[in-house]
Amino acid sequence: MCGITGAVWTDPNQRIDPDQLLRMTQQIAHRGPDDSQTWRDDHHIDARGQALGVGLGFRRLSIIDLAGARQPMACEDQSIHMVFNGEIYNYQTLRLRLEGAGHRFATNGDGESILHLFEDLGPDCFAQLNGMFAIALWDARQHRLVLARDRIGQKPLYYAVKDGRLVFGSELKCLAAVDGVCDELDLGSIDQYLTYQYVPHPNTIWKGVRKLPPGHYAVFQNGRLSVHPYWTYDPSTQADISRTDAIDRLRELLSDSVRMRMRSDVPFGSFLSGGIDSSLITAIAQQHSDQPLRTFSIGFPVADFDETHYADMVARHLGTRHEKFVVQPSGVDVLDKLVWHYDEPFGDSSAVPTWYLSELTKQHVTVALSGDGGDELFAGYERYHALHLSERLPRVFPVHRLPGFSLIQRLPDSGRRRSLIRRAKRFAEALGQSSPQRYMNWLQIFSFTMRAELYNDAFVQQLPADDPIEFLLAAWDRSEGRDLMTRASTSDVVTYLPCDLMTKVDIAAMAHGLEVRQPMLDYRLVEFAASVPIELKRRGSRGKVLLQDAFGSLIPEQIFSRKKMGFGVPIATWFRNELKPLVHDTLLADDARVSQFLRHDAVADLVAAHENHRQNHCYRLWNLLFLELWLRRWT
Repeated sequence: MCGITGAVWTDPNQRIDPDQLLRMTQQIAHRGPDDSQTWRDDHHIDARGQALGVGLGFRRLSIIDLAGARQPMACEDQSIHMVFNGEIYNYQTLRLRLEGAGHRFATNGDGESILHLFEDLGPDCFAQLNGMFAIALWDARQHRLVLARDRIGQKPLYYAVKDGRLVFGSELKCLAAVDGVCDELDLGSIDQYLTYQYVPHPNTIWKGVRKLPPGHYAVFQNGRLSVHPYWTYDPSTQADISRTDAIDRLRELLSDSVRMRMRSDVPFGSFLSGGIDSSLITAIAQQHSDQPLRTFSIGFPVADFDETHYADMVARHLGTRHEKFVVQPSGVDVLDKLVWHYDEPFGDSSAVPTWYLSELTKQHVTVALSGDGGDELFAGYERYHALHLSERLPRVFPVHRLPGFSLIQRLPDSGRRRSLIRRAKRFAEALGQSSPQRYMNWLQIFSFTMRAELYNDAFVQQLPADDPIEFLLAAWDRSEGRDLMTRASTSDVVTYLPCDLMTKVDIAAMAHGLEVRQPMLDYRLVEFAASVPIELKRRGSRGKVLLQDAFGSLIPEQIFSRKKMGFGVPIATWFRNELKPLVHDTLLADDARVSQFLRHDAVADLVAAHENHRQNHCYRLWNLLFLELWLRRWT
C-alpha cells in the first residue's frame, strides 16, 4: 500500500525536474511513511526520433517483503519501470506461472508479478490481477506510459494531459504541486458534487483533470491518451441457480477471498462494527487464523450512533483480541484535516468516524480487514426495498392522490438519524417518478428543484447542459431486464461504491498509513452477486439473507435481527451547537467563497431552518460547509 506519482513530457519547457518530482512525491508522504524513491529518464528517444522525458515517484507503506520490493521497480533489461499502489492477492499463483515461463524474480513482493506479466501481455495483463491497485508502467520499448486502476476503484488514480505532458498521482495534491495543472474549477463538477456528495468519475473538481475509471487502463503514446476498459461488469444476466448452490458458491468465494487477503508481514487485524458484514468477515478470518484475531471498533457517547455493544458481543463469541475506542468526535477539530486529505469536495459525513477509527487502529496494526460492499452486493440497504414498495404501492393503493398527502412535507423533522418523518418525506417525494428518478431521490443531497433555488443566475448560465443524473442512468442501463432492487444495487457497485465508499476509506485510512482490505469486493464475488436472483438475497423487507444462509452459524443470531445503524456522527446537533459559529463565520460570511455559485439568501434560509428545528438539513449543510472550506483551502 503506497502512493504513486509521475509525469511524461515531450517539451523541455514542460519537464518535471528532480526537485519538482520530489515535491510531488512528498505531497503523499502519509500514504507511504516507510520509504521514498524517485526515478527519471530525461533522454529517451521515441520511434519518431523525438525526445521524451519521464519521471516516477513512490512512497511506500511496507506490507510484504519488508526488506525488498522497493519501487520504482524495473524488469531485468530495464526497459520497463513501474510504480504501484495496492495489493495483488493472487501474486503467488502468478509468480509460479511466470517463473515457469522463464522469468527471474529479484524480490518476494507482489508488485514484481505485475512487471513480468506486463512484459508478456502488455495491457492485457490487468485482467489477470486479483487485487486493489493503481499502476503506472513506463514501457521504453513501446515509448508509452500505461496507467491502470482496479475493477472496483478501491485505489485512486488521477491524471491530466496538458501541453503534451501527462501528470498523474494517487491524490490530486500531487498534480496541484505542478504549476498550470489544477488552476481552473470545473463548474459542472460542483453541480455533480451538490447532487451526489462526491464528484463522479471520470471528472474531478478541476477542469482538465480526470480520474481513471475503475476497471480501465490508459495509454499515453505519441502525445495522446487513450482510455480502455479491461473489465466488463455485466449485471444484466441472471443466473439460474438454486439456493443450495448459491450458498455453496458464496461460501467458497468469500472464504477464499478472506484467506487471500490475510497475507501480511506486518501486524494485522479487522474492523468490527457489530454489523453483519464486518462480523462475518471477522468470523471467517478467525477461522483462517491460528491465534486470536485483533479486532477494532469505535463508539461515541450518543446512543443513536453507538453500536459497540454489538461489536463486544461478536468479539466474545469469536474469541478475538478486541480493542474498543470510545471518542468524543469533534467536527471543528477534524474538518480542516478532512479538507486537506480529501483534496476535492467530499461530503460524506461518515468520513469522520472512519477517520477516527483509522487513526486509532493504526496505533495497533498496519493492515485491517473491512466488511465494505455487503450492502451493495447482497441488497442490504433499506432504500432498495423502498424503491420496490414505491413501484408497487401506487398500483395497489394510490396513496399519493389522497387529500392532504402533500402535508407530509410540512411536518417538522428531528435530528435523530433514523427519523421516521424524514424517511416518509423522501418516500413521498419519489412516488410518481420514473424508476431511476425515484432512486435518485434517495441518493441525492440537493434535488434538482433545490439546486435551482440555490444557484445564482451567473452560475446557472455557465453550467454545462449535462444533467448529473446521467451518471446514474448510464449505470442503470447496464442492468436492463432485471428487477428494480437488482438494478439499484448493481448501479451502486459502479457509482456509489467506488466514488463514495472507496474514496472515504482509502483517504481516511491512508492519511494514517493504514491499509484496509475489503474481501467482499473480490471481483469474482462481485460478478457472482450480480447474477444472483433477488429472491435469494431478500425475504420480505430483510436483505442479506443469502449471507445469513451461508454463514449465519458463525456469529450470534442477534446480529442478523438487529436494526441497521450505519456509520455516522451527530452532525444535526453539531450544526446547532459546536459548528454553528464556523457556519456563520464562513458559509454565511460576506466573503463566503460559495457565493460565486450560490445565492446567499438561499443558503441562509437552509441554515435558519435547521437551527430553528423546522427541517433537518444537516447533510446538506455538511456538504455546503465542506465545499466552502475546500474553496478556502485549495483555491
